[in-house]
Amino acid sequence: MVIELGKENTIFNRFLAELRDAEIQLDPMRFRRNMERLGEIVAYEISKTFTYEQVEITTSLGISQMNLPVEKPVLATILRAGLPLHQGLLNYFDSTDSAFVSAYRKYHKKGGFTIKLDYISAPSIEGRTLIVSDPMLATGGSLLAALGGLLEKGNPKKLHIVSVIASEEGIKAVKKQFSLRKVNLWVGAIDDELTAKAFIVPGLGDAGDLAFGKKDD
Repeated sequence: MVIELGKENTIFNRFLAELRDAEIQLDPMRFRRNMERLGEIVAYEISKTFTYEQVEITTSLGISQMNLPVEKPVLATILRAGLPLHQGLLNYFDSTDSAFVSAYRKYHKKGGFTIKLDYISAPSIEGRTLIVSDPMLATGGSLLAALGGLLEKGNPKKLHIVSVIASEEGIKAVKKQFSLRKVNLWVGAIDDELTAKAFIVPGLGDAGDLAFGKKDD
């Protein structure tokens, strides 16, 4: 199930527009904060899918019956570009566990690239809700490699994938990989084109570089 949040007329689109805007991108702190804001909005939307139970809350004047979420999801992201989006999710799911995946594209001299998975730090995800954030879902290679490693930590009861911008190709790759598993894919926008180096067009550029500065490849 693909949920494209940018199709609705909400404040979400303002933050997404600023992430895409080349002039506003010159301020990395604002870029990170806008990415974080989108994570917060998606967290709110995902929380609607949780299981809830009624709990008695004692106030200074009496008892209030409140419906509170039962689930404490595991939040996972791919270093380094995913950190601001992960932080937005964590701002709302603030008592949960986190997982981090170190993965990168290794480009070849003759063209093309492979995904290298270096390290995973994660709790057990057996029977839990897993929310994986990757700001740019281009070919889907990095995300699927990260998910492959994470699923070695257990079989989650629910799987949510969060991307700010996705390509049609990336979405097809996720659907093909998880055709037998129920997955919710939350995206801000879906763009059609990929460059020869697998960057999304119009996209927004390299999310990691915009958030944290250019790296030495």
